[in-house]
Amino acid sequence: MTTTTPTTPPQHGKEPGSARAALSYRPFRIIFVGLALSQVGTWMQNFTLPAYVQDRTDRPALVGLMIFMQLGPLLLLSIPAGVLADKISKQKLQLSAQSTMALLTIGLAVFVARDFALWTIFATQLGIGIANALNAPAFQASMPLLVHRQDLPGAISLNSAMINGSRVMGPVLAAVLAAAGMSTAQIFVANAATYIFYISALLIVRMPDVRGTFAEQGWRRLLTGVNIVRERTVLSRLLMGMFLFSLFSLVYIGLFPSVAELNFGFDPLGNSYRALYATWGAGAFFGAISVGTFLSDVRRQTLIVRGFTGFAVTLAVFSQLRDAVLPFPVGFVLGFFYFMTATAITTTLQLNLKDTERASVMPLWFMVFGGTVPIGNLVFGVVIEWVGARAVLGFGAAFALFLAYWVDLRRFSEAAFLAEHEGGERYTPVNASRFI
Repeated sequence: MTTTTPTTPPQHGKEPGSARAALSYRPFRIIFVGLALSQVGTWMQNFTLPAYVQDRTDRPALVGLMIFMQLGPLLLLSIPAGVLADKISKQKLQLSAQSTMALLTIGLAVFVARDFALWTIFATQLGIGIANALNAPAFQASMPLLVHRQDLPGAISLNSAMINGSRVMGPVLAAVLAAAGMSTAQIFVANAATYIFYISALLIVRMPDVRGTFAEQGWRRLLTGVNIVRERTVLSRLLMGMFLFSLFSLVYIGLFPSVAELNFGFDPLGNSYRALYATWGAGAFFGAISVGTFLSDVRRQTLIVRGFTGFAVTLAVFSQLRDAVLPFPVGFVLGFFYFMTATAITTTLQLNLKDTERASVMPLWFMVFGGTVPIGNLVFGVVIEWVGARAVLGFGAAFALFLAYWVDLRRFSEAAFLAEHEGGERYTPVNASRFI
């Protein structure tokens, strides 16, 4: 195994904080590549399973329930998982979780192949979601330590871009495999095989394992992250803003097959829907990578405001489209603003945390982001059946415009951020007199 925990400014000759700087660290490259290859398989399944449920039931509400089975555990288990990650080896915890997800995915493939009752598919997906919830805090507490703190923005940008790049490649590969004659169940088996890439990376690289010492003991240890967030205004505003964004504005993500069928007439298992999803994912990829590349010189506080505003306008347009052509370019722009905003927010959040605080605070991020989206899917999946997708997406657009004002960190004082001597960024006052 190889390990490194950079503590002094590196001499890599790259622009600090850029994606190229992050890639100069060998352990980060190994983990990045292994996880990227594994995530392609994950997104093959994340794309195919909702479409399978929509095609089998023609019920958006059941699609929303399936998404809740997958992501709901992030809402319920992230905090206990963060406490667990601070008590045991984060590397062993990830290895156990990844192996469990691989085995459950094989089981899911069997159930789909034999047309088992839907509850068995939902229950298996719930098991995968629980394993993922246990894995996530351990990963997010370890990954930032693979690079020097000054290069963390580039690492986070790459990680976000990798997720969205796989969001593109997964559906494309799923479409290719389906065209080649593979069934839905066989695609799930292919996904199970891709877990070996990240498991292998974890066996090569020894992930840094920094643990915090906190005043809370016993069951009060579950509140450590909440207490840290309450004391640092920037953290509470970012987390609450992401919670509201996920709940009201990101409804379309989990219900994408339902929206595509109701608004554009796309078959959830057809090539037009696959192409639309891949186009949206490509936009999200470029939005994520932009924060660490051509937009790296723009202050993240400004990016957050522009991101919410651009997302609001684009989602409003997307919600009213009725033809089968415009959803593609508009969907690309929608994906771009979505993950440009999310990446700018998570980067700002990470840079306002001490290294020892991540295992306690990042579970709250999973709760408000990944954990809240399925609640919105569950609730608004039913609402869409009543009033249609256009009204629901239009409301989400209006709410994102409100967030552009409410999550404007340029209006915050220096006391709201992590102090520079504690590892925070140097505070620079920004003119926030203009909305954009």
